Amino acid sequence: MQEHEKKENFKPFISPHQRPPEFTWTALIIGIILAIIFGAANAYLGLIIGMTISASIPAAVISMAIIRGLLRRNSILENNIVQTITTAGEAIAAGAIFTIPALFLWHMNPRLFTISLIVLTGGFLGVLFMIPLRRLLIVKEHGRLPYPEGTACAEVLVAGEEGGKRAKLVFAGLSVGAIFKAIADGVKLFPSEIETKVAGFRQGLIGMDTFPSLLGVGFIVGPRVGGMMAAGGILAWLVFIPAIAYFGHGSGTVAPGKEVLANMDAWGIWDSYIRYIGAGAVATGGLISLVRTLPMLWRSLTATLTGMRNQRGTNDVELLRTDLDLPRRWTIPAGIIILLLTAFLPQLNVGLIGALGIAVFGFLFVMVASRIVGAIGSSSSPVSGMTIATLLIVTSVYRAAGYTGMTGMVVSLTVGAIICSALAVAGDISQDLKTGYLVGSTPRAQQLAMIIGVLASGLVIGWVLVLLNHAYGFGTKALPAPKAVLMKMIVEGIMNADMPWDLVFIGAATSIVIELLGIEALPVAVGIYLPVHTSISIFIGGLLRWFVTRFFARTEERENTVVERGVLLSSGLIAGESLIGILLAGLVSLHVSMPEKPMYGQGLALFLFFLLTVWLGWLSVRNPSVTERK
Repeated sequence: MQEHEKKENFKPFISPHQRPPEFTWTALIIGIILAIIFGAANAYLGLIIGMTISASIPAAVISMAIIRGLLRRNSILENNIVQTITTAGEAIAAGAIFTIPALFLWHMNPRLFTISLIVLTGGFLGVLFMIPLRRLLIVKEHGRLPYPEGTACAEVLVAGEEGGKRAKLVFAGLSVGAIFKAIADGVKLFPSEIETKVAGFRQGLIGMDTFPSLLGVGFIVGPRVGGMMAAGGILAWLVFIPAIAYFGHGSGTVAPGKEVLANMDAWGIWDSYIRYIGAGAVATGGLISLVRTLPMLWRSLTATLTGMRNQRGTNDVELLRTDLDLPRRWTIPAGIIILLLTAFLPQLNVGLIGALGIAVFGFLFVMVASRIVGAIGSSSSPVSGMTIATLLIVTSVYRAAGYTGMTGMVVSLTVGAIICSALAVAGDISQDLKTGYLVGSTPRAQQLAMIIGVLASGLVIGWVLVLLNHAYGFGTKALPAPKAVLMKMIVEGIMNADMPWDLVFIGAATSIVIELLGIEALPVAVGIYLPVHTSISIFIGGLLRWFVTRFFARTEERENTVVERGVLLSSGLIAGESLIGILLAGLVSLHVSMPEKPMYGQGLALFLFFLLTVWLGWLSVRNPSVTERK
């Protein structure tokens, strides 16, 4: 009853009867630019660690700094449109980098048009599938579904008078991240990777990547997730690798390795064996996270279908501004046309089977994902698990229908990529619509803004992927592309039945053991799959967040301020490093001569990374908030 009253008495920040500037050219231009920037940055980051970082709050504070600070206009709704468009870039990046690099690993080298077609199909369907769910999930479930990221972004927008100060943190992080990356991998002043052998362990190795982005990711995800990832890395590099080296000493070639095991170093063992163990662990962890949400999935499905039946006959005439969605007479035909094009376009080649799978699994999982992110947040949404489940079913169906070899694998992955993109976009637009509901935005404007953001990002993401693959190579130490390699292994294993299942089952059993210990397996499994160098750097960022909140935040209000400042700085570090990484990739593609060896050794790299850590912690705690000073 209280929840019902809370919903009935809810008043947005901007009244439905007011019409301040909202869907303006200024908001569109700023949003498109930020969508491309943060989309490219998240693509680069996701290819390294297999996850992306929310761009909504950084986009909101940058927008406020420009619109309020430079243009001297005060429109919270314009700022909301900017962050809505920007998050589309992040979502499109996630859908692309989790799947499409597998096509490059198969040496298919898809054309830019094909990549854009895949992500745009999924992105548009994600928006269109979510539109009829808005009134049910955002409006009617207000008070029940918190949509944590969307609510947090609304709070930032409402507190817009501090936007300029907050934006300085983002730009400071961006500048430092860019400079650090430039002198490490551009000028090669010091190595960006440091490592040392561990005495007493046969082929035991420990190290870290001195990447500002990883430090920032660690601060954002916190000590618990960072610690679990580090635990997985230590398990792989100080348990599995030494064990394989010990038992394989004196033996010959052991499949799937292609050289004598006794001659392999730690990196060779990781590449030939640990990646399969990690793939099994990640796949199982993703499926466990999906199974864990099955009760919520079922409740979400039944509640949503019931709510949609109850909404039949809703009259869109004389609705308030804050109740206006894109009309169904446009969205339903648009969805049907996209599905028909998917079935018959030769560039996709998925046929009626693929189009039917996209329609069924796409709408089902979008419905579930949109409700789950409302309950537990986007970062906990089992997108990987739902994509894996889709691939398991779709690949099996294609194989039963007579699709074999590379053709079957490509069409199966294409369907998975489209659905993955739809899930990522639907989760993000759900959070954005919650933000808009709280601040009083027009849903129709937000939905159109998301479509524009999907279009802008989708036309650029293919170029980013091609550039990064040409410069660094997917599946290498520089760009492991963990989720895409996992999807590749799953499709190959089903279609060709040539997976080294012993190693995969070892990884699967490891995830099950971790779950039985009462620990979430997926972050640990990601740590097993990635090089330990990545996990240790993320763990340091998480430790930094624990340290500054433990010793410099004695009140809850102060802790929130410290964390918010650190997150904004970390978002800047990620964006700055990623953009320079893409710029360096472009220079490599243009055959610009670059230094090959670092000028100085690991000591300088470790010292500068320490200074970077101190800088991030110092700025996070430096100034109390305005409310605290009062």
